Amino acid sequence: MAENTKRSIWGFHGLPAMLISVVLLLGVLIFLQLAVVVTYRYGAVAPYDEAPIRDINNVKMIAPMEQQRQFAFQAHKETK
Repeated sequence: MAENTKRSIWGFHGLPAMLISVVLLLGVLIFLQLAVVVTYRYGAVAPYDEAPIRDINNVKMIAPMEQQRQFAFQAHKETK
């Protein structure tokens, strides 16, 4: 039987591979955290764009007022 002579602690299956994977995972974590911070700051400064609504009379109503009441918040009914 042939002896495995290609084993090495300095191969990509040893310590360097673990260090490379840890550095890459930390890099991905840092990138995602920065993306969250940038997105949050942008949302805090400009939460929505008001530009499309130029005239309030142009807004289309989706349903008559009687039908909309069923979707409104209702007061809690206490049971006795």
